[in-house]
Amino acid sequence: MKPFQLEEYLSNGVDRIVNGILKASFHDPRGSIFMIQYGGASKKARKKREMAEHQGEHIPPFLIASITEQCNLRCKGCYAQANQGCGKSPVQLTSGQWGNIFTQAEELGIGFILLAGGEPFTRRDVLEEAGRHKNILFPVFTNGTMLDEAYLKLFTSSRNLLPVLSIEGGESSTDARRGAGVYARLCQSMEMLKEAGVLYGASVTVTKENLREVTSEEFLKNLVNYGCKAVVYVEYVPVDKGMIHLAPGDEERDYLDQRLKVLRQEQEELLFISFPGDEKTSGGCLAAGRGFFHINAAGGAEPCPFSPHSDTSLLHTTLREALHSPLFLRLQSDGLLLNEHVGGCVLFEQEQQVKEYLLEE
Repeated sequence: MKPFQLEEYLSNGVDRIVNGILKASFHDPRGSIFMIQYGGASKKARKKREMAEHQGEHIPPFLIASITEQCNLRCKGCYAQANQGCGKSPVQLTSGQWGNIFTQAEELGIGFILLAGGEPFTRRDVLEEAGRHKNILFPVFTNGTMLDEAYLKLFTSSRNLLPVLSIEGGESSTDARRGAGVYARLCQSMEMLKEAGVLYGASVTVTKENLREVTSEEFLKNLVNYGCKAVVYVEYVPVDKGMIHLAPGDEERDYLDQRLKVLRQEQEELLFISFPGDEKTSGGCLAAGRGFFHINAAGGAEPCPFSPHSDTSLLHTTLREALHSPLFLRLQSDGLLLNEHVGGCVLFEQEQQVKEYLLEE
């Protein structure tokens, strides 16, 4: 049997996503032109990563960047609020500092940076800076309530910024978690994006409670009618032990996996992405630099958003150096990322072990 090749697995996944976005933008000439150009940049980025791999250095193709802790909502079960307090950190990176990180990422061969928060729309300066880095694709994960004409203009002119609106299902499911009236505001935002011809997607936090609703034909047809082109399913990670009953287990993951196989054949107008997806096929959890890592609003390099622990700051080190942080190397080498787990994140269940690693440094 051919040994598992992580770089090949990740790069093939990137290629599938790029091709899927290109297909989704088929009827949008401006979006298609950009994606064709980005496809060329993505191939160059892959060659950089492959060259580094041959030299014994692994460069992941993705980053997740929480560019702010500020948010205009207080959603139930929000990991950002539970982990960082939404706005309590005294220091946040400037747009110039983020721009420097984006430049370093491009030089390393990192072609995708997921922008999150908090609510990233509270940092227009950072989004404008991201828009200038045309060789990087920036999915912007937003609650969708702050979209206005100025942001529509930004997304129209900067095609490498792809808004991804968070939705929990229908009106009752979405408003129950995010607040009364949020679903109606989301529908308004989706209509605005559709009319402006902006390529956008939806992000769905999958729990045991909403799994069947958010994978139903009715829910997906409604998104298509609003012009949505991609759906990102994110397994719910509990913010505390009392919420673990909502996290998908093996049965729910198997259902989602089988359902996605059907949807990808029947709903060709939508691109479907699942995170973290089947970890067995990826050789374990992709956090801590295997497939990505997380940069918090203050510049701390963390294994992932659900494991907010850091021993390295990008205020003092380069992106390349952060990839070799003692914590990341320890997590990669000791097999912790390969452990079985019940909730949506292996590192969430191993939080005490991660903390002990930090104490040992």
